[in-house]
Amino acid sequence: MRYALISDLHANLPALEAVLADVAQQPGHPATYHLGDLVGYAPWANETVALIRQSGIAGVAGNYDSTVATDYKHCGCRYEDPHQEALSHESYSWTRAHVNTATKDFLGGLPFRLDLLPLGGHRTGPRVVLVHGTPTLNTVYWTEDRPDDFCLKMAAHAGLKLGDVICFGHTHKAWHREIQGIHFVNTGSVGRPKDGDWRAGYVMLDVGEGSVGVEFRRVPYDVERAVQGIRASELPDEFAEHLRTGGTLPAVEA
Repeated sequence: MRYALISDLHANLPALEAVLADVAQQPGHPATYHLGDLVGYAPWANETVALIRQSGIAGVAGNYDSTVATDYKHCGCRYEDPHQEALSHESYSWTRAHVNTATKDFLGGLPFRLDLLPLGGHRTGPRVVLVHGTPTLNTVYWTEDRPDDFCLKMAAHAGLKLGDVICFGHTHKAWHREIQGIHFVNTGSVGRPKDGDWRAGYVMLDVGEGSVGVEFRRVPYDVERAVQGIRASELPDEFAEHLRTGGTLPAVEA
């Protein structure tokens, strides 16, 4: 079974449109799922959610989705420095003020976790678990430098076994590791990469009987349209430059 996994869209409609066009060209008619953080940092929260709904893409709640839906005090994000923390609060306030009722209701209805059975629910076989951060909380950052012990602890929490796959996002940096026959896949970010590559990122996952294939794809999109959309809004202009540089702007001390 082939899956297209998209995560951390962050209201970047041009990037989402380009990724969905790329998915449509992939062989094998992949099923598409999202791993959360549909909103925040760009001005198309309502339009992004509308396109996800129109496209029939199921998925899980990211930290930005669940906090916006519940009017939580902050987005549950981690900050590189005090300046980035202040900008993040601006994004969160702007997003909460601009999401409509339909968007907020949709975000609030997203499940925490999805389980996929590529060989069908009528037989034993590999399981693919989709979460946003970890199987414990959608705010925990599962970075590539996490030790094997941490990964196996999360696998045990999720009830994974040999041949299973767990996929997540949240860090905006893609990676894949296999530990004791369990596959751990961070799908990167469609709408706000942080790895120095401005292109939208997503994962093509192939899971069969005894086989797991992971392809990280990068898709060029109309980044200038996204830049102009941010600048025309009340969002900080630095969010536009973040998109242009793939998140490699230097830290600024407060």
